[in-house]
Amino acid sequence: MRTEDLIKALDADARDKAMPLGKAWWLAVGVAVVIAAAVFFATIGPRPDIMPAMHTMRFMSKFVFTLVLAASAFALIRALSMPGASTGRAMAWMIAAPLLVVLAVVLELFVVPEADWGKRLIGSNMMICMSFIPLIGIGPLAIFLGMLRYGAPTRPVLAGAVAGLLAGGLAATFYAAHCFDDSPLFVATWYTIAIAFLTLLGAIGGRLFVRW
Repeated sequence: MRTEDLIKALDADARDKAMPLGKAWWLAVGVAVVIAAAVFFATIGPRPDIMPAMHTMRFMSKFVFTLVLAASAFALIRALSMPGASTGRAMAWMIAAPLLVVLAVVLELFVVPEADWGKRLIGSNMMICMSFIPLIGIGPLAIFLGMLRYGAPTRPVLAGAVAGLLAGGLAATFYAAHCFDDSPLFVATWYTIAIAFLTLLGAIGGRLFVRW
């Protein structure tokens, strides 16, 4: 069988599932949100001063970064799970979250005195951040890897990595409600490391469990 014919056959099989793949992905995200919320509220929960914090730009900007990452990863993973689907536009949108973080960091460096850069970078919750983002995200990652098996991705390692990014963006959104370190320097460093860990796990999971 030619490669083109195989891709068409996989595409037809994915479309003929009991539930359309597009709807299944929305259901998977809903389940993942519930799981992440359950872990978040059962462990650390939101910070006590969350209501006043919501009136500050630094606090709210964290959610802009994480939600943009989750949204762009969701668009890309849906495309990757369907053989033959175009991924160019979704792939291009993956640069949005990193660009926003870089812009925020540059603005922070202009506003904050240089003597305070190190303190803003290290913060006070570095280890908590790198522990709880993966903890909150591991359940959603398992859901997303299962969804990739429901589909038929032709690039399983890449799809698994994007599943990790999606899980990381979702987990970081919840964790941001707890985090007392609102500096973009902190977010750009420690959130990125924690999300990168889930991305690596996703790529490994894609290699081991999703390939066909």
